[in-house]
Formats: sequence, C-alpha cells, structure tokens
Amino acid sequence: MDFIKRTNSFLALGHRLKNMNQTVLDEVFEHASYQNPWFISDSVKLSMAGIVNYLEEQKLLPWLNKYKIADISSKKIGVVMAGNIPLVGMHDLICILLSGHKAIIKLSSQDEILIRFILNELISIEPQFNECIEYVDKLKGMDAVIATGSDNTSRYFEYYFSKYPHIIRKNRTSIAILTGRESPDQLKELGLDIFSYFGLGCRNVSKLFLPVGYDIKKLLPHFEFYNQVVNHNKYGNNYFYNRSIFLVNQTAHLDNGFALFQESEKLTSPISVIYYEYYGDLNKLNNHLKSMDDKIQCIVSENPGIANRIPFGKAQMPEIWDFADNIDTMKFLAEI
Repeated sequence: MDFIKRTNSFLALGHRLKNMNQTVLDEVFEHASYQNPWFISDSVKLSMAGIVNYLEEQKLLPWLNKYKIADISSKKIGVVMAGNIPLVGMHDLICILLSGHKAIIKLSSQDEILIRFILNELISIEPQFNECIEYVDKLKGMDAVIATGSDNTSRYFEYYFSKYPHIIRKNRTSIAILTGRESPDQLKELGLDIFSYFGLGCRNVSKLFLPVGYDIKKLLPHFEFYNQVVNHNKYGNNYFYNRSIFLVNQTAHLDNGFALFQESEKLTSPISVIYYEYYGDLNKLNNHLKSMDDKIQCIVSENPGIANRIPFGKAQMPEIWDFADNIDTMKFLAEI
C-alpha cells in the first residue's frame, strides 16, 4: 500500500469518527465501560476527540511531510499497549501504520474494545490494512518494539526486548507551576488537567508547585466543577481510603470533599491525592525539574520562564507531534 493511500485512509477515518452516528458510539462506549469501569462515557469521548484531532488534514499532512516514510521497507513492529486511559496506545498504532509498517499488537486487557473498534473502521475504509494488523498474546518474530508500562514492567521489557530496536516507556506524571496571577478560568481549566480520566494518565497533573505565600485554600473552590468524580465507585473508594489513612495517621492535608491535597516533595500521587510544594526561586525550580526530567511528561503553566510549558486545560489534548516521553516515534520508525 503506497503512502498516499495510507494517508488518505487515515484522513477518511478521522472524518468517519467525527461524524459517526451517536447511537453506534454509545453502544461501543457502553461495552468499553463494562470491560473497564474507569472508561466512563466522558473519558472515552475525550479520547475519541483526541484521535479526530490527530487526523485533521491541516495537521496530519504537514507533520507527515517532515519524515521520509513514503518508500521505506516495511517491518514488523511489536507494540505492547497500555490500558490506563481509553485509546492511550492509538498514537503508536497511527505512527506504525502510516509509516508503512505492520503492527503486531499485544493489547491491554483493559482496552481491547476501543482499539479494535477503531482499527476495524480503518479496515472497512481500506481493506489492505487487514494485512498490516495482527493481534497476538505474546510478541515474537518482530523487527522492533514499542512497549509502554510501569517502572516495574519496563525492567522486564528492557531485558526481554534488548536485542531489538525499541522504545520502552516507564511511569511518568505531569505537574503545574502556578504564579499566583492565574485567572479563575485558568484555574478551572487546571481542574481538567487534574481530574480528567480520574487522574490515571501520565499527562494528568498530580503535583502543584506554588509560589511562596500562595494560599492553597483559595485554589480549591475553582475545582468544584469536577466534584462528580467522587460519585464514581472506583475513584470514590480511593478517595475514602486515602482520607482514612490521612486521618488515622494524623497526616496534615486539605479535603474538599472529593480530593485530598497534601504538601509533599514527592512527584507522583495516589488516585484522589494531589501533592503541592512551594517554590521561591524560579531558576532553582527549573534546575530541580531538570533533575526529574525522565519522570515528567508535561508542565502546565502560564509562566514564560518555564520551558516547553503548555496552557492550562491542554494537558490531555496533545497534538499528533506531541510524543510520549519526548521520543519521536515517527523518526524511530523511519530509521529502522
């Protein structure tokens, strides 16, 4: 299949997903939520909107033109998919298939339905993709590997896939750096960065850096829009469990009724807990963050002194060129 046909097929996929009958989508969303209770309709809709955004012509074509992938030799790319948030592995599949390779897919048991649904739609648009997609229980016979997992599973991946060209991703989280000059709208948008997907994604903000003297209690009312998260059974269980631990251990914290805020130097917080830390010198903070670069996915801030910052409310809305772990997947695939 040539490059133009591949590209046009994905553009058609984006158009189809954007205009798909809502009854059909609702049925798929319902099945996905049965498989994984974290995948509520709002979360799946947000993920689906992200895929549609990837496949907009004015974004996809200029991005693809950066790479020499029109005539590359097709390889078999094994991909180990995560399942922490809906469709989290779809970006890797888009890159693999657009670059002309074959995807050997080890699906997450937590996100089988949505991935299969989108790939089936792609195959219905261009049946030749059926020859480029294979689902397996165990990866073997591939030429390269892309694997996403935890810090623990990454050690296994590093050992098992060491002989192949590979991208192996570990745990990451995201942070927000406040200046104290944020508008109410920006702080409400920060709530989206924190609470979308119940905080399960690597692009979810789990740590706030606040300027010295900032009254965190004034921040909490801006998050009230997201208070419904506690009504979700699994999130609520985490919230009440962590609150009980804090109370029993007499750990200082703030509680707004659906999330817990604890001052801590730690970076990655448990579900329903948001860490915060005060900073005085921005240069020192930047140096501190550089030392943790391999643990941070993205930084939300309005401060122009923060490199590679993204606006409030955009942490969970990456563009197709926003690569996980800042590793250019398409460059990797083009050079195998």
